[in-house]
Amino acid sequence: MDNIEQNSETSTTTVQPEEELTHTDKMTGIFTEPSATFEKIARFPVRTIDWLLPLIILLAIISIIRILVMSNEEIAYQVKQMQEKSINEMVEKGVLTREQADQQIEQSEKFSKSPVGWILQTAGIFIFGSIVFFLVVLIYFLFVKIALKGNGGYTSALVGSGLTAYISIIQVVLAAILALAFGRLMSDLSVASFANMDKTTVTGWVLGKLDPFSIWAYSVLSIGLAKMFRSDSTTKYFILVFGVWILGSLLLWGIGKAVPFLSFLSSM
Repeated sequence: MDNIEQNSETSTTTVQPEEELTHTDKMTGIFTEPSATFEKIARFPVRTIDWLLPLIILLAIISIIRILVMSNEEIAYQVKQMQEKSINEMVEKGVLTREQADQQIEQSEKFSKSPVGWILQTAGIFIFGSIVFFLVVLIYFLFVKIALKGNGGYTSALVGSGLTAYISIIQVVLAAILALAFGRLMSDLSVASFANMDKTTVTGWVLGKLDPFSIWAYSVLSIGLAKMFRSDSTTKYFILVFGVWILGSLLLWGIGKAVPFLSFLSSM
C-alpha cells in the first residue's frame, strides 16, 4: 500500500520549467562560462535588450573616452600631427590642393575643440558604430546560414555579437587608461599598440592582431554563434569568425593603402 502511495506521489510530481537568465546573469556568464550561458539563452526567445543594451553602453563609453583622451594636450597634439600628415600625403598625390588642405586642417582644429564638435563626434560614433555593428553581424549571419546551414535568425547573430561587446567595453576602457598613462593614443591592447608601431605597415598590421582581448572576444563570439545557431560543434564557427576577422581586416588594410582618402582603414 505504501509503495502504491509513493508511486502515485512520484507520478504527480511536476518538473519545474527552466527559468530564463536575467540580463545581468547573461552579462556575467559571458565572462565566467560563455558556452553554458549561450546554450541557456538559445532555449528562450531572443531578447532585444541582450544586443541593444551592450551596443549602447559600448558606443557611449567610446564617446566619453574619446572626449577624455582628446582633452590630453599631448595626445591631442599627436592626433593633430597624424591628421596633418595624412592631409599632406593627399596633397602630394594630387587628391587635394594646398589651399584645400590648409582649410581642412584649420577647420579640423576648430571643430575638435568646440562643444558642437564633441556633440557631432558623439553622434558620428553612434551612427557609424551602429552601421558597422549591423553590417558585420549581417556578414556573419550570411556566412552561418549559407556556408554552415545554421538554425537561427539574424536576431540570433545580433545577440551573440551584442553580448560579446561587454568584453570590448573592458578593452576600450583599459586602452584609454594606458593611453593617458603613456601620453599617446592607443586604440587597443595589441603588441603593435604597446610597441607604438605604425599599423599601416605589414609588420604593424600583423602585430596589431596579437591582442589578447580581441582574441578573447572573437573566441566568445564563435561560441555564442555556435550555440545561438544550435550547432554541436564550435570548431567551424571558430574558423568562420577568425577567418572573417583576419581576411576582412586585411581587405580594409589593402583598401586603405590603395586609396589615400581611406588611409585610416589601414590601421584597423
